[in-house]
Amino acid sequence: MTDVGHGHPNPDYEAGFYAGVPTKRLIAWLADSVLIGLLTLLAIPFTAFLGLFFLPLLWLAVGLAYRVITLTSGSATLGMRFVAIEFRNVEGNRFTLGDAVMHTAIYTVCFAFFLLQIVSIVLMLMGSKGQSLGDHAIGSVAINRPAKRYR
Repeated sequence: MTDVGHGHPNPDYEAGFYAGVPTKRLIAWLADSVLIGLLTLLAIPFTAFLGLFFLPLLWLAVGLAYRVITLTSGSATLGMRFVAIEFRNVEGNRFTLGDAVMHTAIYTVCFAFFLLQIVSIVLMLMGSKGQSLGDHAIGSVAINRPAKRYR
């Protein structure tokens, strides 16, 4: 069922877990970007409008908090939940707080440097598991959310 040494579904035998994931990640990223923008706008009055002077830093802080909180609580951001994908760590488990912090930190660095973002996108499009640069760094994967089994 899984690759040797990893808890991830094997893309050769369980390709359905990875089908369409890069496209879904793009849609999720767009949805999350809109949500983070709205949350940033909502936060401005709570900063006595001083957040307008530090808008990029406020946007960054809201984005970091949003990603860490949502990845920790459900192994997926709200955008990812909308398109039915989730992250799994190297053991194949849902993200822990540590996984979420590491993935978010690497994502933020890649986003800050255009070349790293291009490398990340190419890796997602070319690899059999659709892993980004951050996924490769911590051994995580984004997969289609498995159906729940009821007893």
